[in-house]
Amino acid sequence: MKRVLFSMVLLMTVSFSFAQMKSVKEAKRAATDVNPDLKKAEQLINEAMKNPETKDLAETWDIAGNIQKSINELETKSAIIGKPFDTLRTYNSVLNMFEYFAKCDELAQIPDEKGKIKNKYRKANAASLIKERPNLINGGVFVFNKEQNKEALKFFATYIESASYPMLADQEIAKKDTALSLVAYYATLAADRIGDKDAIIKYGPIAIDEPDNGKFAMQLLSDAYKTKGDTAAWVKSLEQGIMKFPGNDYFFANLVDYYNNANQPSKAMEFADRMLSTDANNKMYLYVKAYLYHNMKDYDNAIEFYKKAIAIDPEYVEAYSNIGLAYLMKAQAYADKATTDINDPKYAQDQAIVKKIYEDAKPFYEKARALKPDQKDLWMQGLYRVYYNLNMGPEFEEIDKLMNK
Repeated sequence: MKRVLFSMVLLMTVSFSFAQMKSVKEAKRAATDVNPDLKKAEQLINEAMKNPETKDLAETWDIAGNIQKSINELETKSAIIGKPFDTLRTYNSVLNMFEYFAKCDELAQIPDEKGKIKNKYRKANAASLIKERPNLINGGVFVFNKEQNKEALKFFATYIESASYPMLADQEIAKKDTALSLVAYYATLAADRIGDKDAIIKYGPIAIDEPDNGKFAMQLLSDAYKTKGDTAAWVKSLEQGIMKFPGNDYFFANLVDYYNNANQPSKAMEFADRMLSTDANNKMYLYVKAYLYHNMKDYDNAIEFYKKAIAIDPEYVEAYSNIGLAYLMKAQAYADKATTDINDPKYAQDQAIVKKIYEDAKPFYEKARALKPDQKDLWMQGLYRVYYNLNMGPEFEEIDKLMNK
């Protein structure tokens, strides 16, 4: 009796497996008929891709990919001859094709019971993917412009990751594809819009090589590390950002703030010195060192290095402004220690020294104003204090009117 029951169970299992394989074959037939029924084919193969009996068969995924290929060809043909077509369906068929053919290839690469690999799908499927790969960009841009950022990320991510598909290895895409960094930049933007910090960390390192937008991608990457709480990676990304994009204030400002907040000014100075050792005449590196001295209240050294930066770039307006500020802070520090007793013989001497420091600040603020008259935050407050402390009546009145506008 037990043997009979076992035979019945075995027979039912075989019949069930056969039924599932029949669904796969029917899906293929529905897609390849003279009058294909792609809706039916897609429905049948979708079921097969989920069924335990067929979901691990390379053939299932090969047929699934080819159904998507047929959908793409049908929609593209409609577009060419001027018939109505579904743009999103066209692009999604390409996205699905990449997913399904990649899964087919993965399963087909599993050795058989004899240890042999018989991947009969790779050549044809690889050719299809190479042909359609640019449409992943088009699809990504299409949904990105519609603010569908989650979907855009899928397109851009697939484009990037397909460059390292084993089935496309002989194409050496990563070496030849000049669009990778730009697509990675858009992947990073889409990821940022949906708050996917992991995706930013994944694609940001590729995006930072994009010539026009790399510095912004680097900022997003740094911010992602910070948000994830990876302080070591965050600090490293800031240092990398300074070296890679020396004209961008974001990186050194955040690094300086980090070291200052962590009470590690010496580490910040070590980094500035390391940068200068690679390029002693880099104005940004000189500015960074000056800024660090400034924060350490070492105003004389700060002024010295700001002046070195100006020697490299005579129109470095931020350096002029900060020299003026360093002089003002130096004047304030000296005044705080000076005698306030007007009968003390040292009083006049101290006041003369304070006045001289304000006089030293004056030409630098005035130069900042001349260079960027519309950027008042660089010079207006400073000149107000300078003119006030030097009793410069007309000049002070003019600045006072600006301040009160």
